[in-house]
Amino acid sequence: MGKRRRGKQEVDNLSKKQKKHLKEFGEQHPFDDHVADRPERIEIVRLVFVFFPDRKKRPEAESEDDSDVEQQSAYQKLLSSMVPCDESEEENGGESEEEEVDDDDDESGQEGDEAEQDLKDEVDNISNEVHENEEGEVDGEFTDKKNEAAFCLETNLPAEEEETKTSAEQDEDMFVKHQEVELSDEEVGRISQGTKIKTQVKWPKLGTLLCTSPLERFPAVLQPSSSPLPPIHKTLQTNWHLLNQAFEPEPGTSAEVTEMQKEMLGIMGSYRDMYFTNISPLKEAKEVRSAYCLHVLNHVLKSNSRVIQNNAKLRETKDVNMDFRDQGLTRPKVLILVPLRDGVLRVVQTFITLMEPKGKTMDVSNKKRFKDEYGEDPDAKPPNLHRPDDYHAIFSGNIDDHFRIGVSVLRGSMKLYAPFYSADIIIASPLGLRTVLGAEGEKSRDYDFLSSIELLIVWSKVIPKMGSICQVLGQLPHVFQMFHSDSFMDHDARFQFFVDKILPQYRDSIMSHTFIYVPSYFDFVRLRNYMKKEDISFASISEYSLKSEVSQARHYFWNGEKQFLLFSERFHFYKRYTIKGIHNLIFYGLPTYPHFYSEVCNMLQAGIREDAAPVSFTCTAMYSRYDAHKLAAITGAERAAQMVQSKKTVHLFITGDENSTKS
Repeated sequence: MGKRRRGKQEVDNLSKKQKKHLKEFGEQHPFDDHVADRPERIEIVRLVFVFFPDRKKRPEAESEDDSDVEQQSAYQKLLSSMVPCDESEEENGGESEEEEVDDDDDESGQEGDEAEQDLKDEVDNISNEVHENEEGEVDGEFTDKKNEAAFCLETNLPAEEEETKTSAEQDEDMFVKHQEVELSDEEVGRISQGTKIKTQVKWPKLGTLLCTSPLERFPAVLQPSSSPLPPIHKTLQTNWHLLNQAFEPEPGTSAEVTEMQKEMLGIMGSYRDMYFTNISPLKEAKEVRSAYCLHVLNHVLKSNSRVIQNNAKLRETKDVNMDFRDQGLTRPKVLILVPLRDGVLRVVQTFITLMEPKGKTMDVSNKKRFKDEYGEDPDAKPPNLHRPDDYHAIFSGNIDDHFRIGVSVLRGSMKLYAPFYSADIIIASPLGLRTVLGAEGEKSRDYDFLSSIELLIVWSKVIPKMGSICQVLGQLPHVFQMFHSDSFMDHDARFQFFVDKILPQYRDSIMSHTFIYVPSYFDFVRLRNYMKKEDISFASISEYSLKSEVSQARHYFWNGEKQFLLFSERFHFYKRYTIKGIHNLIFYGLPTYPHFYSEVCNMLQAGIREDAAPVSFTCTAMYSRYDAHKLAAITGAERAAQMVQSKKTVHLFITGDENSTKS
C-alpha cells in the first residue's frame, strides 16, 4: 500500500504534457528525468486505457458528450464504458481504492487512480482527439467540420480584391515560371546523367555561394541584383517589410528586412534549392526563420489564389478541354521539419504577424488549443545549471519532440489542426512524422499526403561557421579513420570495422578509461549487446538510464573499475554532463551536432587529477564518404573534401600544435 500511494503522488506531480508523454512512450522524456527515484515501469503501464469485460456499460443517457455525436468512434465507446470517479471520493483522496491489495486478481475490477485522473484531463478535448473518425484519418489527427468549408479551395469564390496580374507581371514572377516550366526528354536525360555546371560567387551577407545547375537555361546566381525580391502576395503586402517585428527586443526599434534576409528571399523566390549552414541559434536563427516563413506564405497564398481563379473559370466556361496545371494530387504544398514544439510556436506566430491586418485581429481557428499544447509549460523549465549558451537557446520553451500539425491558409484566415489532406502546410518533428508514415510491413501507415509537396524546409537550431575541431582546448591528437560503406544506412560496415580494426587496439588493460561516443541509439544497443557477449568490462549511459544508473556508471569509470564507457549522443543532448576520467576517446560515428565534437574532446582536460601522473590522451573518429557534411562541420570544408577523396584511409590532426595536420 505504501508503494502504491507513493507512485500515485509521483504521477500527480507530473504536468499534463509529461503525463501524455508517459502514456505514449511508457517512460518520462529524458529532459524531464531529474528526480532521484523514478516510478517502476509497471506503474507506468497502468496509464494505458484497457477494456474491463465485467464492467457494466454506462447508460447512454448519462453521457452528455456522447449525446451530441451521431456515430461514436471506437475510442469514444471505450471512454463511455468507464465510470469516472465520484467527486466526493476525490475529496477524500480515494482511500478505499488505495487500501486495496495491488494484486493481479483485483486489477480487472478497479481502475487505477492514475488512469482516472488522466481520463479527467482529456475529457474536455475528446471531440478533437478521437483515434478514428468518419473521414478515415490517421490516429490522433484533428477534424474540424465546422470550419472545413471556409478553407475549401473547390467551394470558395475569388474575392473582389483578388489579384489579377497582367501578362508582363506574370512573366516576371518566378512563381509562374516555376509552375509552368516544362522539360524536354533531352533535358531529363541530361539531368539523369548527373552533369552539373558549377560556379562560385561571393555575396555581401551570405558569404561564399557554391552554385550548381543541371542545365544552361537555369543559370547560377551571380550577384544579389540577379536575384531580386520576389513579388509579394497582396495579403502580405502590408506587413512583409516588418518581417522582424515579432522578435524585436524593444518597441520602437527598427524591424525592417535585413540585408541577409533580402539575399535569402532572392534565392528562395527564384525556387532554387538552398542549403545554408552558417546559422547560430543565438544570432541568425531568428532572421532565417522569418525569411522562410515569408517565402512559405507567399507561395501558399499565390497557389491557392491561382486554384480558386482557375476553378471559377472552369465553372463559367464549362469547357472540358480547358486544362490548368495549378495543383498536385493532394493539397499539402509545404512540409516544415523542426526539432521541438517551441519551433512550431515561433513559426505560427510569424505566420500570424505577417498576415494579420493592421489594427485588427486575424481569424485563427483553434488558437487556444494550440497555445496550450505548444506553449511553454512552467512546470517543465530547465534547471538552473551551468550549461553552454546554445543549450539554453535550444531548450527554451516547449521541448517536446513528438508532434505534427496541419495548417490551412486562405486569404486573411488561418486554421490550425487542419487534417493533413485539407492542409496547405504540415509542420512536424521527424519523430512525429515517422509515427504517421510508418514502415514497410506495418498495417497502419499513411504517406499519400506528401505526394504533392512543393517546398521542403528542414530546420535545425545549430550548424557552426567554422570547423568545431578548432574549439578543442589543449594538445590532442585526432585520428580520423575512414571505412568503406555501400550506403548511408550501412550499419553493418561500421560495426564490423569497429570490431575488427578499432576495438582490438583498446582491449589491452593499459588502454583503460576509454570513452565510446555513439550517435545512434540502435548502434548503442548493438554495441552494448556485443560487449556483454564478449564479457568486456564496460558501463553504459543512455537517454533511458536512471539517475542512479548514471551516477554508478560515472563512478566506476572515474575510478577505473570499468575499462569502457558507452555513451549515447541523445544523453549528451539532453543533459550535457561532464564525464571525468577519459583518457582515450572513440567516436563510433561523427556527432550530429558538430560542436558536440569539441565539447566531448574538452572533457579530457576537465578530468585531470591534480596529484595524478601525466596522461597521454588519444582520440579516434570513424567516418565514411557518406559522412561528408558532418566531417566538413568538424574539420572544415576543404580538409573534409581532401579526406573523402584521398586514397589514404587514416588522417591525423593535432590541436594545440603548430603542425596541426598530417596524413
